Amino acid sequence: MIAPLAMKLREQGVPVKILYLGHRDGSTVMVRKDLPAKDLRDLRGRTFAIPSKYSNQNLVIHRLMEDQGVKADEIRFIELPPPDMPAALASKAIDAYFIGEPHAAKAELDGSGRVLYHAKDIWPRFISCVLVATEKLINERPDLVRNLVRGIAESGEWAETHRLEAAKVASPYFRQDEKVVRYVLTQPPDRVSYRMLTPSDEEMQRIHDMAIKAGILTKSIEMKDLLDRRFIPADIRPANINLDSSTDTK
Repeated sequence: MIAPLAMKLREQGVPVKILYLGHRDGSTVMVRKDLPAKDLRDLRGRTFAIPSKYSNQNLVIHRLMEDQGVKADEIRFIELPPPDMPAALASKAIDAYFIGEPHAAKAELDGSGRVLYHAKDIWPRFISCVLVATEKLINERPDLVRNLVRGIAESGEWAETHRLEAAKVASPYFRQDEKVVRYVLTQPPDRVSYRMLTPSDEEMQRIHDMAIKAGILTKSIEMKDLLDRRFIPADIRPANINLDSSTDTK
């Protein structure tokens, strides 16, 4: 689930916890190839697609606009399903978009779009997706939750060291062209990362504060109520991570 949406659910009283990350980076700002835009200032008056107002892509692009002196009403934002974005760019229905892969690479490979920013260039170790579980599942089936987190961690490490093989495995599973998935995993090699997936208080607080400023969240959430890192394998979890007052279930 996209991170700000998980926070919104918690704010609304839904008893969920963020356990782990899905990946780091792996999102890209694409712009129409025929546009000479070099930064967001050049997109004033243009139409820009985001996956959801609850996405970290939305929060980060508005933060970048602020940094570049672009006012909130100078770019027209629309919400669009990620799979529809490449075609919308190709048809010139939109001028740019910010989305997770492989929906950016598709436009790059078909020649309709070019990279304006990789997420890693805007916010190193960018976070988009998080693993979320209900407290009911955590309390009633901790072994299942532990195995799920370890499975994500181990498969991520395998993907990091076997990127071409990972493309073969992932493409039919996600119903994506293997060429596109291979491109995402290799061009450049750090376009997306499946390591360092332990969420820290500091970076989640940063997303939280941006969501408050954007009006997506209307009240503060304590990180101890939002995060549960007990299920991250000890051999993967950073040594300095704080498990709060929870019992370590490794």
